Amino acid sequence: MNMLYDSESFVLVHVQANADDDGGAQPAAPKLARDGFEIVDKRSGKEVYLDGSWAELFQQHLDAWKLSTPTQEEVEATLDSYAGLAQNPMVVH
Repeated sequence: MNMLYDSESFVLVHVQANADDDGGAQPAAPKLARDGFEIVDKRSGKEVYLDGSWAELFQQHLDAWKLSTPTQEEVEATLDSYAGLAQNPMVVH
């Protein structure tokens, strides 16, 4: 997991399916090879996980942001547009 953004309104995390969490060699057991992005809307207390084509579309936003650094308002507006997909309430275990 890699936190990409954290504000008063949103948290954005890149979940890397085959990331090596312990710093050692990759385990022999196969893993699901599907990266994704988790967006937490702190205002509503809901989260959405983007994978597959949604993650690819979101990655295009990130790639564009690398070329031209966005303002906080632009980032928040983009995250807000995806947060509309959020159906899952955040639950702390």
